[in-house]
Amino acid sequence: MAAPQAAAASNAFGKGSFIQKYSDVMIAVAIIVIVVMMIIPLPTLLLDMLICLNITIALLLVMAVIYNKEALDLSIFPSLLLVTTLFRLALNISSTRLILLDGYAGEVITAFGNFVVGGNPVVGFIMFVILVAVNFIVITKGSERVAEVSARFTLDAMPGKQMSIDADLNQGAITDAEAKIRREKIQHESDFFGAMDGASKFVKGDAIAAILIMFINIAGGFIIGMLQRNLEAVQALQTYTLLTVGEGLVSQIPALLISTATGLIVTRAGAEGNIGSDLVTQLVRNDRIYFILSGVLLFFAIIPGLPGIPFTVLAIFCFFIGRLLRQGAEVKTETQKEEKKVQEKKKATTPENIVSLLQVDPMELEIGYSLIPLVDTGQGGDLLDRIVMIRRQCALELGLVVPTIRIRDNIQIKPNAYIIKLKGIEIAKGELMLDHYLAMNSGTVFEEVPGIETTEPAFGLPALWIPENEREQAELNGYTVVDAVSVLATHLTEVIKQHADEILGRQETQNLIDNLKKTNQSLVDEVVPDLMTVGEIQKVLSNLLRERISIRDMATILEVLADYARATKDTEILTEYVRHAMARQITQQNVQNGTLPCITLDPALENRIAGGVQRTDHGSYVSLDPDSLQKLITALNAELPKLTNMGYQPIVLTSPAVRLYFRKLVERSVPGLIVLSHAEIEQSVEIQILGVVKI
Repeated sequence: MAAPQAAAASNAFGKGSFIQKYSDVMIAVAIIVIVVMMIIPLPTLLLDMLICLNITIALLLVMAVIYNKEALDLSIFPSLLLVTTLFRLALNISSTRLILLDGYAGEVITAFGNFVVGGNPVVGFIMFVILVAVNFIVITKGSERVAEVSARFTLDAMPGKQMSIDADLNQGAITDAEAKIRREKIQHESDFFGAMDGASKFVKGDAIAAILIMFINIAGGFIIGMLQRNLEAVQALQTYTLLTVGEGLVSQIPALLISTATGLIVTRAGAEGNIGSDLVTQLVRNDRIYFILSGVLLFFAIIPGLPGIPFTVLAIFCFFIGRLLRQGAEVKTETQKEEKKVQEKKKATTPENIVSLLQVDPMELEIGYSLIPLVDTGQGGDLLDRIVMIRRQCALELGLVVPTIRIRDNIQIKPNAYIIKLKGIEIAKGELMLDHYLAMNSGTVFEEVPGIETTEPAFGLPALWIPENEREQAELNGYTVVDAVSVLATHLTEVIKQHADEILGRQETQNLIDNLKKTNQSLVDEVVPDLMTVGEIQKVLSNLLRERISIRDMATILEVLADYARATKDTEILTEYVRHAMARQITQQNVQNGTLPCITLDPALENRIAGGVQRTDHGSYVSLDPDSLQKLITALNAELPKLTNMGYQPIVLTSPAVRLYFRKLVERSVPGLIVLSHAEIEQSVEIQILGVVKI
């Protein structure tokens, strides 16, 4: 039966149904009718139907709120609160008109005035006052305060929730779509509780209006009954008081139900199910509570002067509940043990899902458990924010969009250690001391400070770990002092720059091309795929990143490739053409105060290298005998200190024809060496040659 009923409900109220299609028209007409009710007299039969409808709507709202799992499941509630309050006031006005005009307002009001309160106006008046007091002072006042506080706290918590979503997104815990849904939910919660804060004032105003209407009905009816209907004072007072009390009761009962629904919906915090399931889950879960309660009630039962039977019955009932809970807990424990055994047996006999093991994260940061506070924002950790800034910095400096860096805790490494992985392989590691600062000698130290000797992980410089109370003194003594999280962030940044060419894959290249296509479609269409494939462009970009040349200016890079890709398909030669076109950028990156301090190659050496170039279908290489290569490396290492001792970068300047091949010869032996050609230096720059490499 459930399936046909669900299908019928879906047909009647689902998307595209008649009611759903014209729901806006129905609501507009209903609100207009409610307003008209305040002006036009209603027949008593219609008034009875509308009063019963009011009670039905109130019960419906209470049931809907009880079965809600969270407040946003009934996000329309603030608007419903306004409409139901307006409807109730319209009924009050219509019934007041009939009471004062005819002395009769339908069967429902008469029944509540005679049957419910036994025809006693005094009892009815007292019940009405109690209902209004409970509704106004207790429920409405409390709901209003809870709604106000909820709205304020929800607004105050929005920035923190947004940061939490951004942190989960940066760690890869959620996708962009999930982050969007969570942000929308936060916005809807803010709007809902803000609306509830204002809508709760409607309930408060309705309670005040009910009191005023009651006194107006009694006083007006008494005057009309005596002066216009020629009733005696006692008869007029009793007649109109009973009608007023009946009208007040049929009005206040729905008002009390809706106020209760308001209180329930604004006090739903941390709920996991509907109110009934949460009540059973949270109150009936510990058997010890009921055993203790049973003992306390038995103690009350034996105290002389207190009624023993009620306390004894309740004590037995609580003991019975506690006993059932204990038996249920024992059965649950046994069931869990059996299920665990079955799962372990099934896992042992089921083939492992190998596909999930093939997924490799582009970049990972594994940290020891002592470094978890760096990631935990609740403990003041800002590493996640630092990683966001690192990705931004790499985008600006290198033009590379660094993929999401997944952070994991690893109990198998040292507590203070961390490991940086690229595509699942360790490429760097280090150790930190969270309660210390790293002090490095920048060459200006005139007095040493005590500390734990270590090596700065990013550049391999000697350093000291010093306690926080020595920080100020170390800075005064000329040390460069940084905190632990800055050490990790600097190391991570340097690792990304060193391996930028490996991070850039075909998909990342395609994303860069797609981004350029939004503003320069004709250029992209000319190059891809007619002249070059995405893979060939990726090789050119990787060659640039390997020597830390920014690829942010993709338009210039593709323009050069469009010019020369017809002449050659050698990506290394094409890279050299791109470097020549980016001379201004390369010059700015390496020149200091308009001067380029460097060492150069002896012309005879350049001729020898150029003569040893061998070109094949798969690229070109330099054929140089091992003895000559060793002499070249030795001579180069002898000249480089002339630059480094003066604080300059190690730069070698060569002719354009030799630059690529010289770098291939020395890149493994002298990592980090910058090799430039004359074509990559602007003419306005003064070249300062501090040494010549000869063999």
